[in-house]
Amino acid sequence: MSGAGSPPTVLPMSGRVHTKRRADAPPGFFEAEAAGLAWLAVAAGAPVVRVVAVEAGRIDLEALELTRPTEQHARAFGARLARTHDAGAAAFGVPPAGWDGPTYLGNQDLPTRAEGWPEWGAFYAETRVLHYARRAAERGHLGGADLRLVERACDRIAAGDLDDDEPAARIHGDLWNGNVQWTPAGAVLIDPAAAGGHRETDLAMLALFGCPFLAAVYAGYQEAHPLRPGWEERIPLHQLHPLAVHAASHGSSYAAPLVAAAQAVLDLR
Repeated sequence: MSGAGSPPTVLPMSGRVHTKRRADAPPGFFEAEAAGLAWLAVAAGAPVVRVVAVEAGRIDLEALELTRPTEQHARAFGARLARTHDAGAAAFGVPPAGWDGPTYLGNQDLPTRAEGWPEWGAFYAETRVLHYARRAAERGHLGGADLRLVERACDRIAAGDLDDDEPAARIHGDLWNGNVQWTPAGAVLIDPAAAGGHRETDLAMLALFGCPFLAAVYAGYQEAHPLRPGWEERIPLHQLHPLAVHAASHGSSYAAPLVAAAQAVLDLR
């Protein structure tokens, strides 16, 4: 575990509060967010927004002063994100430590379980891709032939063809650009779907939805904890998850990118 015994990275307090409310919030919705933020706040890792208070249907967060990103801050963010990942998780698919309630990704449920899954491929195929791809099909967002191709890719993943010796990482889980807030002190993470996962999944999501100075983020990450060779070719593998989520929640416009990523997985050597 990186930085054991040191305090988490913190930013100066702004003294202002940003409140999120949702009258129809499902059970544990904001409490799960708070648990994820607390779990991600590791020594020398990527800073996370402070939780001021949380209760059913409401969370109060430290308001952030936002500014334009810089290449220097992007490189530092990459290095700090690597340290967050290196803090680890007990297994793939475990929820944040100390949290035994439901977990969410955006407005959708996020499957987790206390004992996790021992192998990444089986966990990822079933709970991070097929869980949402089948939902997309049920909602008419993904055609039958397209679903079958995604299922073929998941058969390969679940069989362990693409497993490696990477331990479960402590990942943000919803790391698109909107959840990376740029402040005068650097990047700050918000709104996680935190769980044990593969560190390449966070990085692939940054690539999918864009991130300022992404090359610098990757360079900083590689300096802190180099990725296995071939990680660029595996980006579509790790993008299956967010693409399936968006196909389920945002409609058929995500079907073609999801199918293209599934075909890329089938083509991996």
